[in-house]
Amino acid sequence: MSDTATLSSKFQISIPKGVRNARKWKPGQEFAFIPKGSGVLLVPVPKVEDLAGTLAGVDVQDYRDRNDRY
Repeated sequence: MSDTATLSSKFQISIPKGVRNARKWKPGQEFAFIPKGSGVLLVPVPKVEDLAGTLAGVDVQDYRDRNDRY
């Protein structure tokens, strides 16, 4: 995809229709902006209900956090 968009004077960008359709993005969907090098990643934020079941079978007793390292 090589679609482009222009930043408006109100700092808004319209996502090109081809990109919206390909990614199945809908109005009102929330996004996160993640700085990456000299650019930014635009990532949809999943709803809590969409995450249900994604961690089935995880053993929380064997969890390590940053304080457990070195």
